[in-house]
Amino acid sequence: MLLLIIGLIIGIVIGCVVGVLIGWNRRKSAAEREIGSAEEEAKRIVNDAYKSAESKKREALVEAKEEILRARNEHEREVKERRADLQRQEHRLQQKEENLDRKTENMEKKEDQLNSRIAKLEQTQQEAERYRAGQLETLERISGFTADEARNYLLKQVEDDVTHEAAMKVKEIEARYRDEADTKAREIISLAIQRCAADHVAEATVSVVPLPNDEMKGRIIGREGRNIRTLETLTGVDLIIDDTPEAITVSCFDPVRREIARLALEKLILDGRIHPARIEEMVEKAKRDVDAVIKSEGERAIFETNVHGLHPELVKLLGRMRYRTSYGQNVLNHSIEVSHLAGLLAAELGANVAEAKRAGLLHDLGKSIDHEVEGSHVTIGVELARKYRESENIIHAIQAHHNDVEPRTVVACLVQAADAISAARPGARRENLENYIKRLETLEEITSSFPGVDKSYAIQAGREVRIMVKPDMVSEDQMTLLAREIAHRIEDQLEYPGQIKVHLLRETKAIEYAK
Repeated sequence: MLLLIIGLIIGIVIGCVVGVLIGWNRRKSAAEREIGSAEEEAKRIVNDAYKSAESKKREALVEAKEEILRARNEHEREVKERRADLQRQEHRLQQKEENLDRKTENMEKKEDQLNSRIAKLEQTQQEAERYRAGQLETLERISGFTADEARNYLLKQVEDDVTHEAAMKVKEIEARYRDEADTKAREIISLAIQRCAADHVAEATVSVVPLPNDEMKGRIIGREGRNIRTLETLTGVDLIIDDTPEAITVSCFDPVRREIARLALEKLILDGRIHPARIEEMVEKAKRDVDAVIKSEGERAIFETNVHGLHPELVKLLGRMRYRTSYGQNVLNHSIEVSHLAGLLAAELGANVAEAKRAGLLHDLGKSIDHEVEGSHVTIGVELARKYRESENIIHAIQAHHNDVEPRTVVACLVQAADAISAARPGARRENLENYIKRLETLEEITSSFPGVDKSYAIQAGREVRIMVKPDMVSEDQMTLLAREIAHRIEDQLEYPGQIKVHLLRETKAIEYAK
């Protein structure tokens, strides 16, 4: 069985080999036939290519000859055109050369004429100089002036004329702009004042406490004065008990301490029990009441002015100004009014209303603690505003409202104006008589110090100064300039509410006696 299988396998292998050999012979014969036919086809294609190349070569030669002929004709045509252009340009150049020759001849002729004219002009100038010198000699002989003297005389005349014209021009410009500015300022300020009309009552720096009877004075003084000493020690005030019937005067420079003492006294009088322990208790209660009033007054101020976002400590400082006066004017009411006025002025001018009202409310902030801290109220107010992080514009307005620094913003100028309006209202403030008289004397001294001033008088309660000038020293044209200098000197050296009118008078009199 195994031999049979092996024999079958060998037979199959032999058959496959024989089949492969037969197929290979057949393919070989077919490939030889194909190769023969391909060689014949290649020979035929090569022959056709030779024939086609010969024909194309002949055609290319013909076309090249034709192209050369066309190029030669085109070149000859361009050469002819260029020669014609060159001939035309040569003709134009010849014409230009001829024109230049003619112009050169004309220029030479004109140069000769100019030289002759220059020679004549020089001769004429020499004659004119001789004539001018003769005229100057004649003028000097007739006028009696030398050339330098005449020049100085003319310069003086011109200087006088220019001074006159300058004074007239300054006067005209000042009058025009003053009229326009005054009219506009009056409209804005009057409108602001009308819209913010407030009552003013001058306040005193002492408080009077009424008593039910004179017997109460002895009880307040106490045995050996212990009650009055306790009250004065706790409150820091002076109690003035004199012959005034049924009244005690409380005096203190600090209005807050004065108010605390007044409230404590009133409570003690109502209670009737007056002894050191009770006095101490009432003083503490009065302090709490005053602190509550201070807070409520500060809140009232920011509510009335519609200024929000203030630091709580600033609100308390505003409330303390309720008990502070300046020349008899309540500082808190003054600050509220300045805030309203500054806001109204800012609205009329198109400035920042909120910022103007805020700066107006805080401008006198330093007066709330100026009894406790060294420095002017302006410096203290600036430090407080900077401490509680107010904006730089608000700080600058506080700093500039009394011209401690030059105002550089519109809001600062508006706060200045509103402060002056509020302080200058009739009856708003009262001034110490001695300071008032000293200010008037200083005003007269300043105006009398100018050369050419004969007499000066402060009138209209210091709102006007009338100045008599010497007519032989001050001319009509110099009066305008002198008035401006006096006004500037007064602005620099004096502090005053409102404005001062500088009125110059010049009068020439001639007196003669008939005998």
